Amino acid sequence: MYRALILGAGLLALAGCQKKPETPTSATGEAPSAAASAPMTGPPRRKAGLWTQTVTTQGMTQTSKICLDEATEAKITVFGQQMNKELCPKNEVTPGVGGWSFASECDMGAAGKITTTGKATGNFNSSYVVKATSVTTGSSMAQANGTHDMEMTGTWEGPCPADMKPGDMLLPGGVKVNLNSMAAMK
Repeated sequence: MYRALILGAGLLALAGCQKKPETPTSATGEAPSAAASAPMTGPPRRKAGLWTQTVTTQGMTQTSKICLDEATEAKITVFGQQMNKELCPKNEVTPGVGGWSFASECDMGAAGKITTTGKATGNFNSSYVVKATSVTTGSSMAQANGTHDMEMTGTWEGPCPADMKPGDMLLPGGVKVNLNSMAAMK
């Protein structure tokens, strides 16, 4: 059952970007006013605090809770902005009407080549929805190859509880992992 959650987290990480979208400019070269209805610049970040995330993939649904602060969100954003350019030479996030589109191409070695496309919507202060499709080829794990659709919904629950620190993810069954510690092991 944890496989769906890990797959979902992996898909999000692979849907990353190193490149920030450029700020749109007018014909005079000036940035638009805040009142203009142009898309936001830079990918949105989730609000600090406790988030409930539900990942649905391959007919399985799992819900987890994650405690975020600004530093953790910068490392594990829903767009995976810190993904290594050597692994993922194509990482794009594009603002558009109603949300953000993303696309990546990654070579994960024995785990295969993974191409991911998707869209993220929501205000990222109280809720969001991420829908992604990944195609994996050449994985040494045969079951990983193929097309995988994933949907993740997130809802902000409030401040992190006293028994959770930034990066803590509470998985089904009460298992707690710290994503900051996992990232440090790489």
